[in-house]
Amino acid sequence: MKKVVIIGAGPAGLTAAYQLLKEYPGEYEVVLLEESDTVGGISRTVVYHGNRMDIGGHRFFSKDTSVMRFWSQLMPLQGLPSFDDILLAREKPLISGGPDPEQEDRVMLVRDRVSRIYYNQKFFDYPISMKWQTFKNMGVWCTFKAGCSYLKAAVFKRKETSLEDFYINRFGKVLYKMFFEGYTEKLWGRHPREISADWGAQRVKGLSIRALIKDMWHKAFGKKDNAKVETSLIEQFWYPKYGPGQLWETLANEIANMGGKILKEHPVTAIHKECGKITGVFCADRWFAADYVISSMPVKDLMLNMTGESPSADLLNIAEGLPYRDFVTVGVLVPKLHLKNETTIKTLGNIVPDCWIYVQDTDVKLGRIQIFNNWSPYMVRDPQNSVWIGLEYFCSEGDSFWNMSESECVDFAVDELVKMGIIDSDSVLDAHREKVKKAYPAYFDTYDQMPRLVEYVNQIDNLYCIGRNGQHRYNNMDHSMVTAMRCADHIGGKITDKNSIWQVNTEQEYHEQK
Repeated sequence: MKKVVIIGAGPAGLTAAYQLLKEYPGEYEVVLLEESDTVGGISRTVVYHGNRMDIGGHRFFSKDTSVMRFWSQLMPLQGLPSFDDILLAREKPLISGGPDPEQEDRVMLVRDRVSRIYYNQKFFDYPISMKWQTFKNMGVWCTFKAGCSYLKAAVFKRKETSLEDFYINRFGKVLYKMFFEGYTEKLWGRHPREISADWGAQRVKGLSIRALIKDMWHKAFGKKDNAKVETSLIEQFWYPKYGPGQLWETLANEIANMGGKILKEHPVTAIHKECGKITGVFCADRWFAADYVISSMPVKDLMLNMTGESPSADLLNIAEGLPYRDFVTVGVLVPKLHLKNETTIKTLGNIVPDCWIYVQDTDVKLGRIQIFNNWSPYMVRDPQNSVWIGLEYFCSEGDSFWNMSESECVDFAVDELVKMGIIDSDSVLDAHREKVKKAYPAYFDTYDQMPRLVEYVNQIDNLYCIGRNGQHRYNNMDHSMVTAMRCADHIGGKITDKNSIWQVNTEQEYHEQK
């Protein structure tokens, strides 16, 4: 059997292992080497005192039907209502014969997609919509200025040399200043004028004022041509009963049952290249020989840790300069939030129905708030009497925020919630911090020279780069999985174009459009 070494047991690495073992039984000996003590990467679920944290927030939705089928075969869709839907008499599409989430754990829930922007203590749709409530929240004068600004941007298009140009061309300067500039700088630690427009093309595909008006027109007059409605966001998504980590842990068990090995706490320290091929990898002093190496580790680390025939100094300089943004989540348990539910959506305790709340105000560092009760009632130990939220911060490894002690970080986060009027200072019942390195590959510094690294990697016949960090691309879970599926099929001989692995998530459509 051919030996396959997979670096990283996140969504991409696990999917690649599963596909090789399932589609090509008996042909490959598969070993996954995972640096941490768990699987799932940034898509893991952390359990703390009976409450579960989704690191980063993960909606299970894809335009790719093979990915949707993959998920539903691994965790069947619910056949009976979940705990909160029963209490609130909310209707959901159920699958005949599907599992009962009140009795079974291996089940995928159907959840409502609600995410909004919180700005100046008001809620706005995410993405911004052309609704009366939007105009009411903005006020007459601001709405007028925004309209004039958009018309000016529509006539005098900027050359898109930066993310700032990208946003202004689509929304005008006023809306850009309100809803994009400050949040983007929070996320990346750089002003949008310093960031490549590629990030906008990747994450806000097809979104613009023109597209929003077009979408509103289609909906108002009952047109169903979904292919022409660029911004028709999904209204529901799937979600594992106990968070995303549950699905990846389930997949890891399936891989083990098929003979694959997953070795945790095995950080790869060197990737050895001889005669134009990778011969194996080192984990500390342990050697793993390989006929194929599939890497979902940061491409920066892959290049810098290559031994034997090392990349040229120019390529190493490009790799060294690839930037990342790191991530901290603070879980906070409170009895209630001081946010009024003014929607028509029923929730336990009448909390706001959002999965995510994007915090646009620039006088706080907080970037997003997750409300885990709304992702799944089973994420919270007592969802009827408490609210378990995740406060998401973007930072850089080694900066002052990253280096805070856990207690300092929790105090900082709680103080910001109090400042925003969301909770009382004495209402915190429990709290926990999680830190994630290299959560977001960034689109500045040497990123514009990334094609040179892609060319170099593709010339090594038995080396494959997959996933978000493996390709230094801001991929969602489904995109990462598709890179892994194509990788497995290239190794197995079903496809011949290795470059197709790099072409995932390059289409110009919004990533939550079906």
